[in-house]
Amino acid sequence: METRKYPFFLQATVILFGLILFVYVLNSLADILIPLAFAAFIAVLLNRLVNKLQKVGIPKVFSIILSMLLALIVIAGLFYFLSSQIASFSDTLPTLKAKFAQIVNDLKNYVYAHFGVDTQRQATFVKDTMNNSKALVGKTINTVLGTLSVVFLIPVYVFLMLLYKTLIINFLFEVFSEENSIRVAEILQETKAAIQSYIIGLLTETLIVAVMNSIALMILDVKYAILLGVIGALLNMLPYIGGIIAIALPILMATVTKDGYSTQLGVIAAYLFIQFIDNNILVPRIVSSKVQINALISIVIVLMGGALWGISGMFLSIPFIAVLKIVFDRIDDLKPWGKLLGDNVPTRNIGHIWLRRQQRAQNAS
Repeated sequence: METRKYPFFLQATVILFGLILFVYVLNSLADILIPLAFAAFIAVLLNRLVNKLQKVGIPKVFSIILSMLLALIVIAGLFYFLSSQIASFSDTLPTLKAKFAQIVNDLKNYVYAHFGVDTQRQATFVKDTMNNSKALVGKTINTVLGTLSVVFLIPVYVFLMLLYKTLIINFLFEVFSEENSIRVAEILQETKAAIQSYIIGLLTETLIVAVMNSIALMILDVKYAILLGVIGALLNMLPYIGGIIAIALPILMATVTKDGYSTQLGVIAAYLFIQFIDNNILVPRIVSSKVQINALISIVIVLMGGALWGISGMFLSIPFIAVLKIVFDRIDDLKPWGKLLGDNVPTRNIGHIWLRRQQRAQNAS
């Protein structure tokens, strides 16, 4: 049977409308899909532990429950540590607030003395800016609250995904034709390995960065060094964007609690050094998995994830695009897209090669 080929503009229009519909569905069903996405990644991460427990003779249900309890204990310990540090921080909040108000007042006087802008106009400008940002802040808060409201569903989803793992895998094999079974098996195996490698490496990197941040801030005598160091490491999990926010917090704390600017310069130098170690040693050797995403795609996909699903979308964007790259690399028609997502930069321009070949053919004729 002859396959009918449609013109490019028609194919592009269909693809564009398909992408629009896909994004619309993701946005509309965010409250359902976000916990499912987190649960899927957690289930893949815990799958190895569940298999080990089953090998020693523990029934499947109890293996899943024990694995989830261990994960919950680790998460609860982290939240307890952060909450105790935040409680200590709140005790000195009035003093820090008064100091910050004094710095703001000095800044207003400086602007008036050097630029001639009176304090009333400055206050009006700041008020208008805050009013314009209320919508953005409200959206962020709603995203956080929405995530917290469904976080109790995640353990249920994780348990059921691990329980019905064989059913889900068999469905994926049966939904495709038999000649594609080897390709499906390779995609599933590489996807599982990529997610496990990414998450375990990311957690290890976060722990090391948290320790380095805390030590650097303690040496510089910045208040609440451990709290700021841990928060900075957690923010660092957001590629490229989180690091910028992480460095602003200790600088702000040093500005509020200390005189002069030597501590702030020390914080900038220390964090730049830590970022150098992180980007050139930790990430390539610890976080790197079988799939590498280039910096341009990473930044764009993180921003798109944030626009679509807020903070949750930022965290989910990188592993999601890594799974897409695995699929693209296994399908012939999508291999160029897989190369576009990857970080292997070609040394030769294919366009120039084709152009030279065409010129040689014309000269020969």
